[in-house]
Amino acid sequence: MPNDIPARPLADDELLIARTFDAPRQLVFDMWAHGEHMRNWLGPVNSRCLEADLDFRVGGAWRALVRMPTHGDRAMGGRYLEIEPGRRIVMTFRWLNGEPDPESVVTLTFEDAGDGRTRQTFHQAPFMSVERRDSHIEGWNACFDSEQVYAERRTREIAE
Repeated sequence: MPNDIPARPLADDELLIARTFDAPRQLVFDMWAHGEHMRNWLGPVNSRCLEADLDFRVGGAWRALVRMPTHGDRAMGGRYLEIEPGRRIVMTFRWLNGEPDPESVVTLTFEDAGDGRTRQTFHQAPFMSVERRDSHIEGWNACFDSEQVYAERRTREIAE
């Protein structure tokens, strides 16, 4: 299914990506709330999420480790700032491998798009440069491609 809007920057230090999944809203939300789901989709093409440890509660920490063929093992993490079950997650994001990027805030919203579909909207800011922001567009889109395949496969499995 084509995506509603392409990844597009809002300002030089912001990123917005929206996707529509053929999957129920609660399942798409759970892709971000449960490590056993996240391990199945987090990471760009030909990568593998080795760890996804989520203390999914306001104030709780999260950490993931992704093995990438071109960049090796990359760790990321943060903490949860807001959680509205089934609808919204606000969390911090930071690379944990010594990258100079500032901690950013990721806001995810999950909306019923009708016919069992879900619209996921991802916003991240700030970025220290346009180049760093643009590198995240490619990386997050690759992750969301994998998330979409996984969520839609899980939806079919649940329906069987």
